[in-house]
Amino acid sequence: MDRTLPARAEGYAWLPDRMRESDGPVVATRLLGRPALAVRGPEAVRLFYDESRVRRHDALPGPVLHTLFGQGAVHTLDGDAHRARKALFLPLLGPEEVAGVTAEVTAAWDEAVRAWSARPRVVLFDEAGVVLTRGVCRWAGVPLAADEVEPLARDLLAMVDGFATLGPRHWRARRARARQEDRFARLIEDVRSGAVTAPPGSVLDRTARHRDRPDGPFDARTAAVELLNVLRPTVAVSWFVAFSAHVLHRWPHHRDRLRTGDAAFTTAFAHEVRRFYPFAPFLGGLAVTDLTWHGETLPADGILLLDVHGQNHDEELWGDPYVFRPERFLDRPIGADELIPQGGMDPATGHRCPGERVTVGLLEALATRLARLTYTLPAQDLSIPLRRIPTRPRDKVVLTGVRAPGA
Repeated sequence: MDRTLPARAEGYAWLPDRMRESDGPVVATRLLGRPALAVRGPEAVRLFYDESRVRRHDALPGPVLHTLFGQGAVHTLDGDAHRARKALFLPLLGPEEVAGVTAEVTAAWDEAVRAWSARPRVVLFDEAGVVLTRGVCRWAGVPLAADEVEPLARDLLAMVDGFATLGPRHWRARRARARQEDRFARLIEDVRSGAVTAPPGSVLDRTARHRDRPDGPFDARTAAVELLNVLRPTVAVSWFVAFSAHVLHRWPHHRDRLRTGDAAFTTAFAHEVRRFYPFAPFLGGLAVTDLTWHGETLPADGILLLDVHGQNHDEELWGDPYVFRPERFLDRPIGADELIPQGGMDPATGHRCPGERVTVGLLEALATRLARLTYTLPAQDLSIPLRRIPTRPRDKVVLTGVRAPGA
């Protein structure tokens, strides 16, 4: 029986529930009309990212491409084509670059906090999106007028919010992507024509000049897709900012340690937020050839699902997976095949998100700033619905009486 509709209906619980019913770390099912195997665990991560056995080309459903990633994006490529395209991103994400984008975003946060203190209420999720949009565009060299920041932030958040659903959220995401791809394709063309000057070495400059092949740069629309694939995931850190506020509300003892600037604990806190709170339920690829895994067979072109949410809450890996405990990341190194909220293995050679270091760096900085703020959480719904993908606190974390440190 095809399980596409139950997967949509049950959300994050669908695959972990099937895994609990299974005798091993594999579940045979059907999805999108194809045979499918769902797998979990470090060994399964290594299988999933083995390009000789699993491919991404043709694996991403149209609704995901039309909202989250864009047609022709790096996520849809394999092999040499994937590595050539990824060469656009990797130089942007070294330690100096992570420090640069973090500096711009934290400056935007500090500017915003001064304005929040004059407002009766602040919706943290939405305002984090504005802060992240302003900061990442400054860092990326993207020209943005003051009145363009909030509309762009809404569209970037919408692209993420609608990738795994049907109905109004999905159509809002598609419209947002089409609107911003048009806008950024025009910007790329203006840079190439000389009508707009991109700061040398900036993301905008590199994207406009990038070549996948010796015969010239890729078309402006694809360049726009990849420029958005730097901006959009950066703004998606809004989900983790909202989750950090949720942590500080439920387990306020973490606030004091974040306030002190303990660097090791802050990094551990960022990793634990990404592990504990749901984002991507699973990842999918297509079998290159017939595969056999723990006694189950998947024919060529069948779907292989990596159970991301289940692995991040696997008792064998984490011991107490439903306890929020940052200290677990002080006690042990993180294996490339263990913690997989943004994919697994080596980002330089595989499909692990190359922006993971940016996510961690931004979350470290913004969680620390959030812990140092004074504010009140008025009565609101902070529950996190597991049937909504991607989920977030229902009321998006409303703050009142915001005061900057020392104010």
